[in-house]
Amino acid sequence: MTEFVAPEIDWLALAPLIVVLGAGVVGVLLEAFVPAKARRMTQIVLTLAALAGGLAFVVVLWPQIVAQPVQVVGGSVTLTPFALGAQGIIAALAFLGVLVVADRTATGQDSFAPTASAVPGTSYEDLARRSGLEQTEIYPLLLFATGGMMLFASTDDLIVMFIALEVLSLPLYVLCATARRRRLLSQEAAAKYFLLGAFASALFIFGVALIYGFAGTVRLLEIAMAMRQGGLPLEGMTGLLVAGVLLVTVGLLFKVGAVPFHAWTPDVYTGAPTPITGFMAACTKAAAVAALVEVLYRISIGLGGASPEALRQLQIVVVVVAVLTMVVGTAVGSVQTDVKRLLAYSSIAHAGFLLVGIAGFNLQAQSSTLFYLLAYGIATIGAFAVVTLVRERRVTAGSGEDNGPVADDGIVLGEATEIAQWAGLGRKAPWLTAAFALFLLSMAGIPLTAGFIAKFGAFTGAVSGGLWWLAVLGVLASVVAVAFYLRLLVVMVFQPAPADSGVEPVETTPGVEPVETTPVVEPVETGVSTTTTATMARAQVAAPQRVVVTVVRSRGPAALAIVVCAIATVILGVFPSPVLGLVEQASKFVP
Repeated sequence: MTEFVAPEIDWLALAPLIVVLGAGVVGVLLEAFVPAKARRMTQIVLTLAALAGGLAFVVVLWPQIVAQPVQVVGGSVTLTPFALGAQGIIAALAFLGVLVVADRTATGQDSFAPTASAVPGTSYEDLARRSGLEQTEIYPLLLFATGGMMLFASTDDLIVMFIALEVLSLPLYVLCATARRRRLLSQEAAAKYFLLGAFASALFIFGVALIYGFAGTVRLLEIAMAMRQGGLPLEGMTGLLVAGVLLVTVGLLFKVGAVPFHAWTPDVYTGAPTPITGFMAACTKAAAVAALVEVLYRISIGLGGASPEALRQLQIVVVVVAVLTMVVGTAVGSVQTDVKRLLAYSSIAHAGFLLVGIAGFNLQAQSSTLFYLLAYGIATIGAFAVVTLVRERRVTAGSGEDNGPVADDGIVLGEATEIAQWAGLGRKAPWLTAAFALFLLSMAGIPLTAGFIAKFGAFTGAVSGGLWWLAVLGVLASVVAVAFYLRLLVVMVFQPAPADSGVEPVETTPGVEPVETTPVVEPVETGVSTTTTATMARAQVAAPQRVVVTVVRSRGPAALAIVVCAIATVILGVFPSPVLGLVEQASKFVP
């Protein structure tokens, strides 16, 4: 009888994952046992503490892993400096993203529907809103998504990678459908994301099956070593391996948002709650790119020795995808009229810039990728945090000759995402405009910002890999991207606000915000008759109304995230050496 031998597990090496995922489980229990009034603050504190704790364990583990990478749980988790660096970046970006999610602004409410399961516009949704219900389940979902991302970026076992892919994806599908306003658009975005994500996951697991059929294992490092030494079950059929790797790569490129697997990105970025959009744009891209580097680099080690021609074919595929992604992201992004869609196509373009560096298949590209993910993630979260504060406000015209708004009147609606609505914003909210301009300039790659250092490193990695023409094409695409970033800045700073859209900062009175649907008039126990209530409702609808653009004040978390992101963008652009030194250590890739 075979005796069971318990595996030895380095629990310290798994500490970042255990803290984040364990806190997610605790968060689910808090939903059942903590009183409703204290639940939101408890969940926020737990989520931020877990992410800070995970980042702290990454710092503690860094010297040990740089000196000697380790394999944990029988090789299911491979903790290299690159993987640990990716975990740290994901935890840091998730911390900033949760700050934006937790913000309630001066309106007294966050960006999430009181009950996500309600049909938009129904009396049930209206009752839930008037009852003051809150969706605090979003915080455990964010922790589970972050934990899945951290595992996704730190394993070379394709089965574990697929499990991590589902762990990070399923919470995001739910979170995309929880927007307080524009609910139908939010639910449509979640449905598209789910269906296309399921299709991409199926391609991923089918690719894993092909790789296993070729090599008899799903661990990338073992496959690479076996290809160099020989003795694989189907050693002469490298085409089977290439086909499997391409299918796995398709699943990863879907999460990256690369062309032609980008179709979900504009709609999901537009429909999802804006704080969730920022979280996804930064953290999901970081995890997916890290996993893509893991797969391509390890496979390139094996193919380089066994079949250089197959490696060349794989590199051509990556180059073609990079070119298409840059062209589509910059060309289509330049004609967008919605801020969130513009940032969505900016995300697609940046996916192309990242692939330019990855296509070099060298160690320098790996280190520059980590810096790029950090710089882009910081600017993205800051930009979407600014978008959450620029809102539409419905006001009723006065009865005097001036026909101005009634004093103390106004109902704050959703974000004002049309670019034309941002005209004159620089005069009324100069500091917010300055921060947003800094984030856009960093995305454009202007010197003295983190984005310039990031793009320089990515293009240098392509040149060192012999793809100098691809780097030149990346520079040209960056020039086109600068044009549509500057177009938005010109609208904000140099164009005056239209006379009928008065951009103005305002402090709104905390209260209930209606969704953008026709209100349902119901009898309520207020001492006012049903007839009187209906008469008041008809009078309100009949009164002349207009929508203006206002900048609501953050109650703290979103403003803190914007300040931190702005400072980090400048520091990484002016004094990048310390961080570049750390990511250079992370290029020690293979145990």
